[in-house]
Amino acid sequence: MTTETTTGAFGTGLKDREGPAMVRGATKFTSDLTLPGMLHLEFVRSEHGHARIDAIDTARAAEMPGVVDIVTGADLAGKLMPLPCIWIPGGVESHFPPHPYGLPGAGTVLAEDRVRFIGEPVAAVVAETAVQAREAALRVRVDYTPLPAVTRPEQALAEGAPQLHDAVPGNLNARWTCGDADATDAAIAAAEVVVELDLYNQRTINNPMEPRAALGAYDPITDDYTLYATTQSPHNHRFLLSALVLGIPFNKLRVIAPPIGGSFGTKGYLYPDMPLVLFLAKRLGRPVKWTDTREGLMRSTVQGRDHTQHVTIAGTRDGRITALRCTSHANLGAYPSTIGPGVATALMGRSITGPYAIPSAFCEVYAVFTNTVPLGAQRGSGRAEATTITERAMDLFAAEIGVDPAEVRLRNMVPPDRFPYDNGLGWTYDSGDYPAALRRALEMAGYPKAEVLRREARDRGKLLGVGIGSFVAVCGVGPSTRMRDEGMLGGTWEGANIRVQPNGEVALCIGSTSTGQSHRTTFAQIVADELGIDVETVVVFQSDTQRAPYGQGTYGSRSYSVAGPAIALAARQIIAKMKTAAAHFMGVPEDSVVYEAGTFSVPGDKDAVKSFQDIAMAVWYGWALPAGMEPALDATTFFDPPDFNYPFGSHVAVVEIDEETGKVDVVRYVAVNDVGPIGNPLVVTGQFEGSIVHGLGQALMEEARYDEDGRLLTADLLGYAMPRAADVPNFDLDNTVTPTPHNPLGVKGAGEIATVPVTAAVANAVCDALRDYGVRHVDMPFTAEKIWRVIRDAKG
Repeated sequence: MTTETTTGAFGTGLKDREGPAMVRGATKFTSDLTLPGMLHLEFVRSEHGHARIDAIDTARAAEMPGVVDIVTGADLAGKLMPLPCIWIPGGVESHFPPHPYGLPGAGTVLAEDRVRFIGEPVAAVVAETAVQAREAALRVRVDYTPLPAVTRPEQALAEGAPQLHDAVPGNLNARWTCGDADATDAAIAAAEVVVELDLYNQRTINNPMEPRAALGAYDPITDDYTLYATTQSPHNHRFLLSALVLGIPFNKLRVIAPPIGGSFGTKGYLYPDMPLVLFLAKRLGRPVKWTDTREGLMRSTVQGRDHTQHVTIAGTRDGRITALRCTSHANLGAYPSTIGPGVATALMGRSITGPYAIPSAFCEVYAVFTNTVPLGAQRGSGRAEATTITERAMDLFAAEIGVDPAEVRLRNMVPPDRFPYDNGLGWTYDSGDYPAALRRALEMAGYPKAEVLRREARDRGKLLGVGIGSFVAVCGVGPSTRMRDEGMLGGTWEGANIRVQPNGEVALCIGSTSTGQSHRTTFAQIVADELGIDVETVVVFQSDTQRAPYGQGTYGSRSYSVAGPAIALAARQIIAKMKTAAAHFMGVPEDSVVYEAGTFSVPGDKDAVKSFQDIAMAVWYGWALPAGMEPALDATTFFDPPDFNYPFGSHVAVVEIDEETGKVDVVRYVAVNDVGPIGNPLVVTGQFEGSIVHGLGQALMEEARYDEDGRLLTADLLGYAMPRAADVPNFDLDNTVTPTPHNPLGVKGAGEIATVPVTAAVANAVCDALRDYGVRHVDMPFTAEKIWRVIRDAKG
């Protein structure tokens, strides 16, 4: 497959089109929308981690001013089906709550007999205003009988643990494996050096600037529903809502995703608010809107990470890794989110070998239900958890044999001449030069001078540490058949439509939806480059199922490398048709026509020249076209990649720890990434910087904490810390460029990949800084109090 692109808009750092409106506060998000006669919805949520619902008294709430309706789970029984789960652990036996179609279920829209996590909705109040709805919701009385709760997956698997679902024996969703267990165990037994590590990759909470929102409308004349929602996947959600929750014809539902203020994975799921606002809009004959709050988001929107892991790494005294074995307990929360089980299993387990050529590897994941908020994707999901455990193990192995950790990595990285490379766990890496990226990062960080910097910091009362995080991240979710084998109940291709207007301007319609990746800019650049026209003549339409061709959505760093090629292929169809028309109008053989920079011409013939606009108008008129050619320039294509793509890189973190207070400062951060050819350096740099900050938040301060009864102790920003500008340094960024052979642009995923190695690099740096105290490992987050206690205990 060719990876050539023409010169032009592709690769230039155009400022994004979306930015000015957002900076001015003029962008209209879902919560900004108002429809005539609109009502407002507020949820009544569980205050218990696990409890039986004995009774719900809505009488007082119904008498409150403005209240129009109140519904409970009993009111919805038989009218709305349970939410579905569409990514299950592939190839193994798995257990789920029920769904009437025999599919994996993900819980009812409103709890019916039991609540299983803090924040689970048990009733919904609809009123004339949002304030009235909130005040009335406080008057709904729910009588509960508290039940024993369990919040950790290891405890949930124990004999006698509280059972969450009758259809899930022992709370075990699935035991999923990849690799060769026997060969790995044999290699470990025969190894000269064996190192083990227990690590907790803590649960975190995504906090996009815009919480979720949904607005439902119903037309009684046409029987049509319209949903405006903060969704990463409007087309997928249209199908799932219509067919599997509402039970209505597909053509009767339109889903529109207005501009979205960030997601980081949280808005790719079906939530109870989506079908409920549609159901109530029909029931009440008026539009119904729901807007979440920050505390509501933290108690009900999917959370991330949460793997308890044990790793064994083995090899030779001269630094060759021969085996890697990982056991992970993944905390799925109370219900399977729409794609949560697949994220927790395949994306993590198949990624544990990272950029290294390890002869024997095996991973097992126990996916377990507990009384916590459901688990979902978070920027770099699965791959970040795998990278952290493996990179920590690499450092411990290096310390055990007395070899520099950078050197151990270089000795074990997949060499450039071994691609495509089968990692033995299910991924086949496409292309790359992993050692080159690491060497560049080490050079930029001044790695050879680390000991000098350490001594200088010691003189200032600081403990300095340097840490490396090298990674490979599977991206570009597709191909569809492979994703079926991984347990995905659906396709993973993308569509694009290009229409050339009579004056030569161009409209692009895409199925993929932006959640902050500047699609209206970057996709316009692909069109402009392929068609050889001014990017300002290209307009991009997205996020509306009635306007755009079907697409799977934005997740897994797939938009640019799956939707982008669909766009390029559509553009190439347009040019091919225009070239045929140009040759016909100029009276020359088609193979003599050259198209460049908006002009069709025949070299050496100054009279044989036609502009892009000339041909566009001529084909639009349809006058005297070549035999068999239809009027108009309109092309729709669908792209299903032959395989995933695998961006990679190496990051280096330098930290200083105040020995008296334990405060950790990241004083230097170097990142060298390879995402193939970069379509817009400004946009991609912004994605890298945001991704790194996301990782630093988890490393230094973020943690969702529950008590033994399932109460979320970090339910607002007073208890849940997030990074601010003062917490992060300036980043030193660089790129290598290795195209993938798996799409016609050669591009790889970029939106989340720079998150993947951050926690590993910082964890290695912190443990390196503490090495003189004999500290072997510390779990994240590296808060000042935790590190102060580690130093105090080490001093005896």
